[in-house]
Amino acid sequence: MSNLDDRLNAFGEKVAKETTKNPERKENFVTGSGEHVERLYTPKDVEHIDYIDDIGFPGEYPFTRGVQSTMYRGRLWTMRQYAGFATAEESNERYKFLIEQGSMGLSVAFDLPTQIGYDSDHALSEGEVGKVGVAIDSLRDMEILFNGIPLDKVSTSMTINAPAAVLLAMYIAVAEKQGVTPDKLRGTIQNDILKEYIARGTYIFPPEPSMRLITNIFEYCAKEVPQWNTISISGYHIREAGSSAAQEVAFTLADGIAYVQAALDAGLDVDDFAPRLSFFFNSHNDLLEEVAKFRAARKLWAKIMKERFGAKSPKSLMLKFHTQTAGCTLTAQQPDNNIIRVAIQTLAAVLGGTQSLHTNSRDEALALPTEDSVRIALRTQQIVAHESGVAETVDPLAGSYYIESMTDKIVKQAEDYIEKIDKIGGAPKAIERGYIQQEIMDSAYRYQKDIESKSRIVVGVNQFKVNEEPPKGLLRVDPAVEVRQKEKISSLKSDRDNSAVNDSLNKLRKAANDPKSNLMPLILDAVKCYATLGEICQVLRDEFGEYVATATL
Repeated sequence: MSNLDDRLNAFGEKVAKETTKNPERKENFVTGSGEHVERLYTPKDVEHIDYIDDIGFPGEYPFTRGVQSTMYRGRLWTMRQYAGFATAEESNERYKFLIEQGSMGLSVAFDLPTQIGYDSDHALSEGEVGKVGVAIDSLRDMEILFNGIPLDKVSTSMTINAPAAVLLAMYIAVAEKQGVTPDKLRGTIQNDILKEYIARGTYIFPPEPSMRLITNIFEYCAKEVPQWNTISISGYHIREAGSSAAQEVAFTLADGIAYVQAALDAGLDVDDFAPRLSFFFNSHNDLLEEVAKFRAARKLWAKIMKERFGAKSPKSLMLKFHTQTAGCTLTAQQPDNNIIRVAIQTLAAVLGGTQSLHTNSRDEALALPTEDSVRIALRTQQIVAHESGVAETVDPLAGSYYIESMTDKIVKQAEDYIEKIDKIGGAPKAIERGYIQQEIMDSAYRYQKDIESKSRIVVGVNQFKVNEEPPKGLLRVDPAVEVRQKEKISSLKSDRDNSAVNDSLNKLRKAANDPKSNLMPLILDAVKCYATLGEICQVLRDEFGEYVATATL
């Protein structure tokens, strides 16, 4: 390195003279997460990195370069579009539109009452029915939602957490009515309650019974729905709440550690359930930092599963993940600018090796997306896939001094966070103490201060503003949706066998008090009797109680 050292010194002297006359644009250059960026990266920044041990080959431990040997040369990532609004009928039309436009998988957005286990006729649902997703009150709604969509031909992701067991049961029951057996179903339920306590807030039950429901799903699906991803451990909402890239990796994997440990404590074998774990990450604006983040997450999870949990199957070591472009970066000002932001974020996800991807629409800072906006978002993925050339070779940025240095840095920062969380007693304890939440809030505060001081430019917000007319043509949910949903529930309860419903709910109540009982078969029985989501969740509320968040100072 002596010659390189000499050349670096000479280069430094040269730049020092140049910048005395012509200073650089800023005194300090940082990533989207606020990490310092050097002027130049050279072999000296990666001399401690061993190619075989730290980077390796795609499809091989430590999976830094990807979980498949050929990656997108074999098959492209699954192009999903997250959708759902108003009624099951309207959402079904949107799903069919997306499939016609080339979407390769469905991703279901549920309304807020559904997310927290209330039927549309509950007092707390008033004004929220169908607003941020589709209202699903019973199996009857789910039948309509997937009418004409063969569930053995599509992969479906459902963003649902606290009542995930109920929505999964409804999906299984719809498939059976189509003649599709559970072993043919492919898809994912988010089912990640820890990040709800951290960053999002759509929880119902306290941590202990919530973890029981999650491990019940692990156990049930390992036997009955083997192709289903039983959890999508989510960093997306952690990043949306304001975390840095390294925090997103650290806190997400810390949650993953807690889920694996809970499953082991429940008597499951790690190699029976670990291959069906999946992850969900955010793709933010800093393209190169995001690529390094995805690579770091893969490398670190492989190490955790191998060294901490003793997983033997290579599939148990693979961090497979879905990505969504960053909603928090979308601006109401000059919304067409969001198309460019989403394109950059799409490129980051693909260069980082995602397995599936949702691209946000340009108008989502203002309302639910229109069909035109959704089509542009999907076309963004298709152009990156078929025209950009980045999918032609595996992990094309590997070997970049900057990328490898940043990947290594994020790994080390995430390991430091996980070590602190371990000392506290694991992710659930760290959440109870407010440690994780406080770290995210501090990061978000720093980010916002940078915007307000204009040390971080957001185009159209704190720089390059224009006078704009109010937006037109936004999608609005008709208030009549709530009236129709209430009418549906009333009709359902008069048509169904209420004796069978009550019997199924009583059996579920009894099993909820037996910690050794797996609740999934009983929830499935209740769903098939057309017990509503709210009725099932109320039984569990009665027996498990409700979680009340503690204040974080």
